Amino acid sequence: MFMRILPAIAVDVICILVFAIVGRSSHQEATDLLGVAHTAWPFLAGCLVGTLIGRTWRHPVSLKSGVAVWLGTVVIGMILRLVTGAGVSLSFVIVAGCVLALFLLGWRAGLQLIQHARARISAESTPGRLISHR
Repeated sequence: MFMRILPAIAVDVICILVFAIVGRSSHQEATDLLGVAHTAWPFLAGCLVGTLIGRTWRHPVSLKSGVAVWLGTVVIGMILRLVTGAGVSLSFVIVAGCVLALFLLGWRAGLQLIQHARARISAESTPGRLISHR
């Protein structure tokens, strides 16, 4: 079970770290390890909550799992930022929600497109299979 979800968790963590780095950089803040960790930790904690609540280990690369991870990342991340005094403005919630959706859902959608294309090519190249040319 863990071997199946670890790659998805790794990609999600990388996406959240990239989000934190880009966000800090766009505000001319330091992108050193401690600064990025300070920005990323609420979202990483939210990602973990979304992963657990969504039971994403069953289908870690599905879009449904991605939605659970994304919602956990944004909602829990913002709550943690709010209670720790890190600041939460409506514009930040909107931008973070959109960027994290693009990242956390985008890699899953891209992977699914690649998998479907590979399956289609494999099916079309199977000997003895009738191929319709449309």
